[in-house]
Amino acid sequence: MERKKPLYPKVNTRTHGVRHGHGGEWRWSRNAKAVKQDDALNGSMQSHHRHGLDYTPLFKFLLSRIGRDWDETYSEAVARIDRPDSIFWLVARSAEERTPYVRVGESTYYSGLYVDDDKRLALVDPTLTVDDMKPTCWCCTHTFNGERFTQSYDDTLGGTR
Repeated sequence: MERKKPLYPKVNTRTHGVRHGHGGEWRWSRNAKAVKQDDALNGSMQSHHRHGLDYTPLFKFLLSRIGRDWDETYSEAVARIDRPDSIFWLVARSAEERTPYVRVGESTYYSGLYVDDDKRLALVDPTLTVDDMKPTCWCCTHTFNGERFTQSYDDTLGGTR
């Protein structure tokens, strides 16, 4: 049986000038002869950030499975991703977590999902469309479920350029 493609392709993280929040303070001070510190206080040099993964295919996969059995959808998605908690960025685990839309990037939004009483994947707000979404700034390209916002930024709200 052929294994399906993962739902989180790696993206370029080695482009010149791209910074991912890695500090250099530890690198500059670890061999200093001034004061020897306990190594346990210094912590790990391993980064806990996960750069270079794009979960857009996972989100589109989940949106394409609306109305289908949750157990089947979940098991297929888990087999094709690196960590199961990324599914729950869109799918609410409880009624309190349900929101009409979810912001997953600086200007990227997706429909909020939940599992209904019949164990089917459902939209939190089925009436919400890209036409209802308003950009929060003038400089970014805002998207909702992969489509560009149709409304333009409203300058009268007191924003600055």
